[in-house]
Amino acid sequence: MKKLTIALLSGGISSERDVSIASGDQVYEALDHNKYNVLRYDPKTDIQQLVTDAPKIDAALIILHGPFGEDGTIQGLLDLLDIPYQGSGVLGSALGMNKLASKHLYEKAGLLVPPYMVLGQNDGFDEDACTRSLGLPLVVKPVGSGSSVGISIVKSKDLLKNAVKEAFTQDDKVLIEAYIDGIELTGGVIGNDQLEAFPLIEIVPDKSYEFFDYAAKYTAGATKEICPARINDEMAEKAQEIAKTAHQALFCKGYSRTDMILKNQDIFVLETNTIPGMTATSLLPQAAGKAGISFSRLLDRLIELSMEDRKISR
Repeated sequence: MKKLTIALLSGGISSERDVSIASGDQVYEALDHNKYNVLRYDPKTDIQQLVTDAPKIDAALIILHGPFGEDGTIQGLLDLLDIPYQGSGVLGSALGMNKLASKHLYEKAGLLVPPYMVLGQNDGFDEDACTRSLGLPLVVKPVGSGSSVGISIVKSKDLLKNAVKEAFTQDDKVLIEAYIDGIELTGGVIGNDQLEAFPLIEIVPDKSYEFFDYAAKYTAGATKEICPARINDEMAEKAQEIAKTAHQALFCKGYSRTDMILKNQDIFVLETNTIPGMTATSLLPQAAGKAGISFSRLLDRLIELSMEDRKISR
């Protein structure tokens, strides 16, 4: 059987560049080099080479995070080059990256989201009205960023203005959400027309971290990740169905990972990651492993799904 030529894209120009490069290194090592001829590209420097090589590329693995990697930008380029790639297309990628658009579609699909308000840079902001409406604590986040960059948990009104200012350094629109105190869950799904839900993971950040922020995500030992999550079967099945519904609501393809909070019997959807972290110890590969799918086999499956989707869409 002829080797497939795979374009492995990592690096890029977002604030998550270093994480993307490290993830790309692990993906490169995990790919079966008996099956694949792997060509590496960094979109920061190698776009012209990617365009030149396009006719000989069978599929791409996008291991990019944040703007210009996860938001539909690179997906649109690959569409123009007629290169299949894993995961969501331009639409699903853009929707998943925009937390406000996601919320609207979650609500339309009947999913619960934390109460929220939206601020633009030129909007007037009344801290008293905000805290009266949403209470405290609050979660302040830029509308379009990944890996919890620019997110703050605000426990007192006098800290709210600075948190909003920090979020505006990442985006021109900011979400302020009611903080939901509950069990943090994440649910991965995989598939095109038929979705399979992976076992849920319960996320327990170390007490030195207020939430699953950038440092908690990427500092070794900073977070306890328990798979399967320590919840009853009924709630686990409900959360898995919610992860599937969120995936479909955002027009995702291939795979995704949706973050949720379980409080009492209610499950609140926070966001959907269209390019989940892809190191061997990242959340989605962990869940796949619990389902009996090795990291290498998971990558095989993502490549298969990308090529299957391209055949269907033609």
